[in-house]
Amino acid sequence: MQLRNIALGSLKRRRSRAAFVVAALALGVGTLVALVSLTRAMQGEIGDELDRFGANIVVTPKATTLDLAYGHVGIGGLTVDAEELTEQDASAIRTIPHRRNISAVAPKLIGTTELHGEAVLLVGVNLHQERGVKSWWRFDGRYPESPGDVLLGAEVAQRLHTAPDARVRLDGRDLSVAGVLHPTGAIDDRAVFADLGLVQQIFGRPGALTVIEVSALCRGCPIEDIVAQIGQVLPHARVAPIRQAVAAREQAVGQMTRFAYLVSAIVLLAAGLVIMTTLLASVSERTQEIGILRAVGFRQSHVVRVILIEVLIVSALGGLAGWLAGAAGAHFFGRTLWQLSAPVPVDGWLAVWAVALSVVLGLASGAYPALRASRLDPAQAFRQV
Repeated sequence: MQLRNIALGSLKRRRSRAAFVVAALALGVGTLVALVSLTRAMQGEIGDELDRFGANIVVTPKATTLDLAYGHVGIGGLTVDAEELTEQDASAIRTIPHRRNISAVAPKLIGTTELHGEAVLLVGVNLHQERGVKSWWRFDGRYPESPGDVLLGAEVAQRLHTAPDARVRLDGRDLSVAGVLHPTGAIDDRAVFADLGLVQQIFGRPGALTVIEVSALCRGCPIEDIVAQIGQVLPHARVAPIRQAVAAREQAVGQMTRFAYLVSAIVLLAAGLVIMTTLLASVSERTQEIGILRAVGFRQSHVVRVILIEVLIVSALGGLAGWLAGAAGAHFFGRTLWQLSAPVPVDGWLAVWAVALSVVLGLASGAYPALRASRLDPAQAFRQV
């Protein structure tokens, strides 16, 4: 009689115990599959949300700064060899190989001017693109939509005693205050935001830019690659990632991943202990059967192989059942409980890993019961007949 037939016959006689082992493995593997699937989906969504929260790359003119001092008194730095950024440079960013990962390119021209006798910081922006990198802005009134609108920072509005829908005179032009920003704690509070073309006319610098902010969606690509590609198309510019934004994204994603794998490891360990306990109990019940097999000529290695073939079969079934349950659970709970915006995709390769992991876990948990079964004394079996 082949060992495979002996193992299959044993499983058929003990269907309830085999089903219990399959269920334990399915629970452990299913939990892992569900957590990995949900974590991957959440990594993508959190990464995209953090990327949309603000610019994560800043492009400025490349320049050399010299520190000046007269005697022992420092008189500040002197910037030399600075090349001006232009609107063509902002367009060139959209030509890099990773251009699909670019969600917004926000060019700016920054300078100072007077508004109703007060010195203010005037920032010319592309109104549509600026909204893409400043989606976190909160304001009273409405967002500017035309070159005749301006958006005031909180401190500027307070100094000028101005509210939304008021009129202001800027460089002889009559403009409408579309909205007033809520305090941000940043330089935005002291700035007046207006259309880029209008500000270029006011400063007499058509096409000129001071800085370009870039918001990149970095799912599946390191931000360093995007920075390097922008640097290649803009060799005269300094391209730098905002480390704080990148670090926050990586930290949030890393914490989620570690938590998911920790929970999965605990569940798998518990499943392994359940399997070992169940198999030890099964070996005790089969003392007579194993003793008879040894008495009729089966060697210890044959007994081990019979037990491990049984474990291999139930482990493969448990892994497949766990993958199906985990994938279905992630697909269902991803939208209902985790409130993901998109369905959790089903990964076919995860099924292969789930079955392989289940088989490894089952064999590891069944190794000791199999060795214990092989060492049973045949005389003990005959005493129990």
